[in-house]
Amino acid sequence: MDYISEFLIELEYVKNYSKNTILSYNNDLLKFYDYLNGDLSKATTSDIKRYIKTFEDKKEKTLARNITTLRMFYDFLIKKKYINQSPMDPIDNPKIGKYLPSVLTIEEMNKLLDLEPMDNFTFRNRCILELLYSTGLRISELVGLKLENVNLEESFVKVMGKGSKERIVPLNDITTEYLDKYIKEIRPLLLKKNQTDYLFLNNHGKVLSRQAVFKMIKKRAQECNIKKDISPHTLRHSFATHLLQNGADIRFIQELLGHSDLSTTEIYTHIASSTLKKDYEELNPRDN
Repeated sequence: MDYISEFLIELEYVKNYSKNTILSYNNDLLKFYDYLNGDLSKATTSDIKRYIKTFEDKKEKTLARNITTLRMFYDFLIKKKYINQSPMDPIDNPKIGKYLPSVLTIEEMNKLLDLEPMDNFTFRNRCILELLYSTGLRISELVGLKLENVNLEESFVKVMGKGSKERIVPLNDITTEYLDKYIKEIRPLLLKKNQTDYLFLNNHGKVLSRQAVFKMIKKRAQECNIKKDISPHTLRHSFATHLLQNGADIRFIQELLGHSDLSTTEIYTHIASSTLKKDYEELNPRDN
């Protein structure tokens, strides 16, 4: 267990990994620790192969993430000279099929955003939807926003992304207007007697959780009769795809999303091409 703690400290203070990423690594390692019921430094390749078989009914990405976690963990043990050879050396990474994330059409996105604020909470929710779609923020970045991160005069938000990398993301006029009213009129009412600098608050006047945003978006999708299984990340994918379809440069989108590697952003070119092909096949008069 001490090896896990030391490894997590390395991720946080040396590699500057986010809290959510560190939590994910911790959960993966604790599951393996429970399975092994023994010293992780004594694990053999056979132990790991048997453990991998327990993931046969899981998603490919779950297996791939766990293998990555174990590989990094044992590389760390070698670096610290706790072991001489990694039991992960003979283990191959699983081949993952091409995966294109789900996106909303512009029509579906407009339906989702067309939320008439009936009270303080629906106004807050409309503000969140506008902000997510107009900026492509990750859910962790959204709930982590503080008042000091929002510049209404210059219309931008300052975001702390993965690896503690800071970036500036511009706001459109509609989002700026909603944020202005939310901060000046709605948020003080939600705050009650609490003291917090976090931007989005729950009904107790405390910082809004990721889970609450997930539930809100799923409920809103049901209200709009959108059949797709959507999440806050769907809005991020839709933001990038719609920008690309409207002619935005891929490197500009990379900057907005906070991707360190352009290849991560390039997946949206595949989504945009797939969508255009589908539209062409539906609209082509020779196919009707």
